[in-house]
Amino acid sequence: MTAPAQDNNQTTQANPAPATPAPASNGSGNENGNGNGSNGKRKGILIKVTIVLVILGLAYLVYWELVGKKYEHTDDAYAAGNVVQVTPQVGGTVLAIHADDTEMVQAGQPLVDLDRADSKVALDQADAQLAQTVREVRVLFANNGSLAANVSQRSSDVERAKSDLARRQQLLSTGAVSTEEVDHAKTALQSAESALLATKEQLASNRVLTDHTSVEQHPNVQRAAARVREAYLAYARTSLPAPMTGYIARRSVQLGQRVAAGTPLLSIVPLNALWIDANFKEVQLMHMRIGQDVTLESDLYGSDVEYHGKVAGLSAGTGSAFALLPAQNASGNWIKVVQRVPVRISLDPKELAAHPLRVGLSMQVKVNISQEQGQPLTAAPARTTPAYKTEVFDQTGKEADKHIGQIVTDNLAAATSGASHQ
Repeated sequence: MTAPAQDNNQTTQANPAPATPAPASNGSGNENGNGNGSNGKRKGILIKVTIVLVILGLAYLVYWELVGKKYEHTDDAYAAGNVVQVTPQVGGTVLAIHADDTEMVQAGQPLVDLDRADSKVALDQADAQLAQTVREVRVLFANNGSLAANVSQRSSDVERAKSDLARRQQLLSTGAVSTEEVDHAKTALQSAESALLATKEQLASNRVLTDHTSVEQHPNVQRAAARVREAYLAYARTSLPAPMTGYIARRSVQLGQRVAAGTPLLSIVPLNALWIDANFKEVQLMHMRIGQDVTLESDLYGSDVEYHGKVAGLSAGTGSAFALLPAQNASGNWIKVVQRVPVRISLDPKELAAHPLRVGLSMQVKVNISQEQGQPLTAAPARTTPAYKTEVFDQTGKEADKHIGQIVTDNLAAATSGASHQ
């Protein structure tokens, strides 16, 4: 009986009872702990980002209230200026060109010379005609004196004829003279009276041509002087001066070219009188006024150079209204597009001289719209003085008048000198 017990013990030792399952590892617990930590970090980051965004929003709101809403910005702005075309007033062949593209010229400087041979011949003919007319008019004035002397002579003849007739009529009763002699005396008196009448008429007609005028102001002299002035202007206009100071651009004229009056030869751009055309959206124009301060930057110089200007006016229409092919919104499908209107901005001449611009350069524009005391853009004041003016061509007219006066004076002096020598 003892042996089986040992066998049972051995059996028990050979087949031990299964071990109690070990408690579950706390791996899942660590995972939950790490997940909660990640969510906390993410939440903290989101809170920080939200706080930053709120701060930025508040900062922008403060900036907008204090600064931003006081200005209107645009980068759709370009420098603009006058492009003055130089065209001849008379036709001719080009003999000389005194300036080329990119060169600067001063107002009054010769640019192009045309052949002046034909105009010189016409001027010489007009000068000769004026000189002859002055002498002819002097003859008219001189005739007044001679005709007045003839009237005096004819009056004496009439008085003598009357005396002869009266004397013969007294002697007729005594028979000392015949009736035929008395008839001859009557005829002589009638002839003398007729001659006196004719001479008075001549004097009156000559005085009609000379009364209330002088040699210089006589219509005949003025007509001849006008022809000289016309010929002189045609002669002077064979040299084309620069109407204003600026830079030469778009030269198309060539030597030897035969040009007609009005043909564009070249252009002058006065860079000292540029302005800016800023194309603002229509929704930006409500608070703009004439005279508001403008700050500008050019892409040419960058932010290191700042220009200052004033709002000068508003264009009469949008850019699309003046386009070569205006939009046809009345046909087909339509999509609203915010339009832009050019606003003209004047520049400070001193700043423009210190940092010259060129036509067409891009500009950054900022208008201070908080200054609302100026006139609206639609109520620009009427101009009382010329916007642009040149006196270059006035000198030609003065020279023509001086030339005419010299011809008249020379011929008057010649006539006076001839009379004194006699």
